[in-house]
Order: sequence, then C-alpha cells, then structure tokens
Amino acid sequence: MRNPIGGHVPVAGGLAATGISYAADIGAEALQVFVANPRGWATPTGNADQDAAFRTACAERGLPAFVHAPYLINFGSHTEETATRSVLSLRHSLRRGRDIGALGVVVHTGSATGGRSRRTALAQARELMMPLLDELSDEDDPWLLLEPTAGQGASLCSQVHELGPYFEALEHHPKLGVCLDTCHVFAAGHDLAAPGGVARTLDELVSVAGPGRLRLIHANDSKDVAGAHKDRHANIGGGHIGTAPFAELLAHPLTEGVPLVIETPGRKEGHAADVELLKKLRNG
Repeated sequence: MRNPIGGHVPVAGGLAATGISYAADIGAEALQVFVANPRGWATPTGNADQDAAFRTACAERGLPAFVHAPYLINFGSHTEETATRSVLSLRHSLRRGRDIGALGVVVHTGSATGGRSRRTALAQARELMMPLLDELSDEDDPWLLLEPTAGQGASLCSQVHELGPYFEALEHHPKLGVCLDTCHVFAAGHDLAAPGGVARTLDELVSVAGPGRLRLIHANDSKDVAGAHKDRHANIGGGHIGTAPFAELLAHPLTEGVPLVIETPGRKEGHAADVELLKKLRNG
C-alpha cells in the first residue's frame, strides 16, 4: 500500500481489546498507541497476553504499529531529574515497542531549558540518547523517530533544517528516523498551503536527514496560521492547511510507503471521517 492511513488509538482496557477494536471502527490501516501515561513518568510493565494478541492482530490485519513516547521527555533539559527520567521513560517506550512489534517509537525533540544554548543542550541529548540508540541492535527493533515541535520556547528542533544538527549529534544512527507532524511543521513556519510548500518541505527534510529517514507522518490540520508556533490540531480540511496539501503530500515520491496517522480532535466518528477523507485524497 502506498500510504497506510490510520490514527492514534486509545488503549485503556487493553492494547488489543481496545486499540485494535477502535482501529477497526475508524477504518485504520495503521495505528499509534501510548504504552504509558503520556503526561507522567510511570513505566508500566504491560500485559503479556495483550501484547501477544496485539502483535497477532496487527500481523493478521497488516497494520503497521507505532508508539508515542511520553510528552515530558526532554533530553535538552537543564534539570538533572528530568534528564534522568527522560532516559528511563524512552528506554521503557522502546522496550515496550519491541514487545508489541512496533515499527517505530516517536519522541518530541525537546528544548534547551534554563537559558542554555542549543549547542549545549544538543550535546547533552547526544550523551543521553546514543546509548539508547545503540541498544537497538536487532533488525526487528523499532526505529527512534524524532518529531520536530511547533517551535514554542527554546525548541531544539522545529523547522526542518534543524534536524540537520540533531542528526549530526546522533551520528546519523541507522535506527534514527523522522516523524513529520504537519501541524507542527506548519506552525513552525513551513507554509504547506503555499504553492510548492509541501515539496519544498519534503526536499529539505531529505537534504538534511538523508533518504529513507521519513518513517511516519502525523497528519493534522492546524487551528492557527503558518508560523504561529502554536500546537493546536484541527480536523483534516478544517484548519489553515486545508485538504490540497494533504493530497500533495500523499502523491509526493518522497512519501512512498510512509504511513499517515491522525491525531485530530473529536471522537470516533470524527476520526473515522478524517481517515476516510485522507483515503479519498490518496486514491485520487
């Protein structure tokens, strides 16, 4: 399939019992889950039976699965406790990703806090993240996918060109990839709705990160204008990006085979409508 299209699914009640059912109800061809509280530091062990059932269901249905790491993770933090907990939290997400057969684990690129320079924060990110990447030694281990942010605060990476120094800091590790969030990149200043905006953004991504690094797209419209530095998702076609850039994204050669996952507002019916719309745009 050129671009499997799906969504972030709830898993309260069980990865397989809840997540797979929700994915089916919205017509998902790919899915993303949390394996821990996204706003906490807890590292739950999971349920072996649910893990096995989830892996089996994804394999039987041909569903590529991804994990989103908790939002609190920040490898650029000047606070030792946050830095230490970030390592433990991401290691947990990567391990759980391995357990459930996830193709990738998404982590936000973080920010330089405490008034430190971006260079200092990136050096710390390298020190903390390289050991985690080196633990991904098996071919079936998930990729670590960097997700640029919307550019709030002292962001380490929001505009696409800033992936360059991040990838250099992490030595272009073979398990390092990119998750491109359309709302984030739009908010950071890449006007996807402008003529040629999608192509320019994708070309720049490949030029700084390298070919084959784009492994997942978070397909979200934006409630705010380009360059607003606000991370406020809208339903597909219901924001300032509009539907045409998503059609362009789905047709571009550089997105061949890359899954799209929505993280849009609303409940199941709205998510199903967003998935259906993206499928129509994909299929022309």
